[in-house]
Amino acid sequence: MAPLPKEILDAERIEMQHRDNCASFLVPLNRCRYETRYKTWKCTDERHAYEKCQYEEYCKRMELAKAAKAAAAASE
Repeated sequence: MAPLPKEILDAERIEMQHRDNCASFLVPLNRCRYETRYKTWKCTDERHAYEKCQYEEYCKRMELAKAAKAAAAASE
């Protein structure tokens, strides 16, 4: 998903460290948590979607790091 605009992130009070490509999944998760008074079993779909996004972003970063390391080793 595309990153959310700054205005939406400000309105939803998303902290700076959470303003990444997965913030679009965090907004509905936080709303669900607020509406259900943090009953964790009621927001599992939203939580799993957010965690999946976080995992996929982590995998992308690791692939980039692996490619950069291979390029650095090849240039030596």
